Amino acid sequence: MKKNNKKKLIIVLCSLVLITGCTTTLKTEDKKVVKNPETGQSLTANILCKPTNKETIKAYEENGVDLAAIPKCSEFKITSGGYEGLWTSIFVKPLAFIILFINNYLKSAAISLIITSIALRLVLYPVTKKTAMQSELIKKAKPDLDKLEKKYANKTDQDSLMKKSQEMTMIYKKYNINPISGCLFSFLQLPLFIAFLEAINRVPSLFEGTFLTLQLGTTPSVGLFNNGHFVYVILIVLVGLTTYFSFNLNKTTATATKDLMANMTNVMTGMITVMAIFMPTALCIYWITTNVFTIVQNVIVKRDKEVTV
Repeated sequence: MKKNNKKKLIIVLCSLVLITGCTTTLKTEDKKVVKNPETGQSLTANILCKPTNKETIKAYEENGVDLAAIPKCSEFKITSGGYEGLWTSIFVKPLAFIILFINNYLKSAAISLIITSIALRLVLYPVTKKTAMQSELIKKAKPDLDKLEKKYANKTDQDSLMKKSQEMTMIYKKYNINPISGCLFSFLQLPLFIAFLEAINRVPSLFEGTFLTLQLGTTPSVGLFNNGHFVYVILIVLVGLTTYFSFNLNKTTATATKDLMANMTNVMTGMITVMAIFMPTALCIYWITTNVFTIVQNVIVKRDKEVTV
C-alpha cells in the first residue's frame, strides 16, 4: 500500500511539472532563438513582468511581445497575468512574487534570491533536519551494521537474504532509523529546483540583474566562452565543491553499499558541476546557497548529537 501511495505522489508531482506553466523561448518568425545582444542569453517569451534593459525591451517589441499588457516587476502580484495552471499558480508565481517583493526593498535581485532560498530552507527545516539526523543515526548504528555484513558475507541464498533484511530492520528500529525520512528533502529538491529555474527565466529583474560582475541570466558557458569572463569559473567550482560536501555530510547509507554510494556521490557531483556550466547564473547561486545551508545544518545537527550523547 505504501509503495502504491509513493507512486501516486510521484505521478501527481510529475504531472504538475509537465502539464502546465513551462517557460517558452522567444523566437523570431523563422523560428530562430532571440538572444540578448549584450549578454548572449536566450530570452523567454512568457515573461511575468516588464524588462527594463533597453536592448531587451527592443528585442521583445521587435518579436511581437506586447509589453504594455505586462505589469512592471515592482508591481507584480501573484494574480498578475491570470491563471496559468496549477504549477505556475502554486510554485512559480508565489516564488517570483517573494523574490520581487524583497528586491523592491533591497534593490538586488541576487540578494533577494539568496534570502528567498534561505527562507525556504528554514520553512523546510523540520524535514531537512530529519535527513541530517538519519545520517548521524546511521553512523551510530555502524558497528551493528558491520557485524551484520560479516555475518552474512558471501551468503546469497534467498533464505539468508531474507534473514539479513529482517535483522537489518531490527537494527533500524533499535536506533530509530527511518530510511524514507532520509530521502524526503531529496524528493522535494526537484520541484523547488524547477520552480526556481522557471522564476529566474520568467522574471526580467532576475535575468537582467548582476551580482559581483556575474550576469544573472547568462549561463557560465556563455559568460566564459562567448564573453571571456573567467570569474564564471569560480562559480562552477563553488557549485562542485558545495555539492560534494553537501552530499558527503548527508549520507544515510548502510555499510553494505558504502563504496557504491561513494561512487554515486562522485558521479552526481560531476554531473551537477557539468550541468552548472549550462544553468543560468542565478540558478547556480540558488544551488550554492542551499548547499551551504545543508552543510551548516548538518554540522549543527552533528554537534547537537554529540552533546546529547
